[in-house]
Amino acid sequence: MNGHSVALIVAGIIGSGVAVIHGLLTHRLMTAQWLRLAGGDALVAAPVRRLVPALLQFSTFNWLLGGLALIVAALWLGPEARRVTGLLVGSSYLYGAIGNAWGVRGVHPGWVLYAIALGLIAYGIAGD
Repeated sequence: MNGHSVALIVAGIIGSGVAVIHGLLTHRLMTAQWLRLAGGDALVAAPVRRLVPALLQFSTFNWLLGGLALIVAALWLGPEARRVTGLLVGSSYLYGAIGNAWGVRGVHPGWVLYAIALGLIAYGIAGD
């Protein structure tokens, strides 16, 4: 295993870790409150009440799987598959980093960690 593989593994660990924390905080700070507000509102249709929590957690699911995919790519896939995995996961992490930076408009652990993961992904796929 070389340094490029290690970089992809570390990026995967960062991405998956941030995803888990994101999921917990999203549920606690957004989903649960939204359900309390919309749960008793007859104007919010039942399908909307079911869909919003799932949509709020979609990025969590995507980032977690992306992190696991980076780890798998580093350990078992060939150079071309590692590049494709890095580009796909990197695009998702880039969207998360930009969205988070735009949303908080300041330094925040979420976008900082995804920016670090992006640097590691770039380094990891550059070595193939």
